[in-house]
Parts: sequence; C-alpha cells; structure tokens
Amino acid sequence: MSVAFTKEESAETAAETMLPDRPISSHQNLVTAAGLKALEAQLKQAQEAYDLAQKIEDVNERRREGALPLRDIRYLAARLRTAQVVPDPIASDTVSFGSTVTFKRDDGRVQTYRIVGEDEADPKQGMISFVSPIARSLLGKAIGDVIETSGQDIEIVAIA
Repeated sequence: MSVAFTKEESAETAAETMLPDRPISSHQNLVTAAGLKALEAQLKQAQEAYDLAQKIEDVNERRREGALPLRDIRYLAARLRTAQVVPDPIASDTVSFGSTVTFKRDDGRVQTYRIVGEDEADPKQGMISFVSPIARSLLGKAIGDVIETSGQDIEIVAIA
C-alpha cells in the first residue's frame, strides 16, 4: 500500500512497522519439555509487549513499538503449533536428542553440551541444536567412539 493512503510520517516509518517474518526452519520442531516451557514464556512476553505498545496514543509510535512483538508472536505461535516434545532419554548408552554429551578434542579441550531443539540452543549455556553439524555427528554414537568433525577428532567420554 502506498504511504500516501496511511497516516505514517514517511515510507521509512511504514517500513519500520512491517517487519518480515522470522524464518522458520524446515527441520522437525523437536523440543525438550524445558524448551516448550521457554517458548510459551517467550510468547507470553511478546504478547505483553504488544499489548503495552497498543496503549501508546501516537499511531506511528504504537506501530513502531508493536512491530517487533507482533512478528515474534507470529513466529512463536507457529513454533508452538508444530512443537514435538521429546522426553528425556531413559538410557545413556548412546547419544540421542536430550542427551548431555562430554567429549575430548584433539587439542585436549573437554566440552560438554546438551542436544536440544533449535529454538532452545545456546552454545554459551552448553546447549546445541540437534541439527548442528557436531550434534548430527554425535547422534547414535557411544562412549569411546571417535568422530571426525571440522578436521578434528573428538572422542565421546561421557553421556548423561
């Protein structure tokens, strides 16, 4: 729609209020129980932010402040609709979704990561997505298995 038929101050303002949707992964939307709760909490926060923005009197400011929460609401609602909760693994003999894996790299570094859904992945917090290259290499492997990844061998030393 042309800016001439709206109340925005400019085309720049109009662009600020029509954010493109966040991309949705083509992979299965596997989540842990904690990941599902986190998505629900994020949706609640986005809804609260949008509701707050709707109380702003100035139409341009209201649209600007509501654009990001509205985009997040659409994304999070879609992710919640397609979420498939995977229970925590019962056995720890092989790496699976939800496993916490400790491995040793060639350079001596020891790292521990939990394999989780895409939306809950946070490597700094020790959680990697099941579709990440390292997680895909680890899935189905057992303690003592050595995997080559990124030109480096890693050995699985623990699975929880």
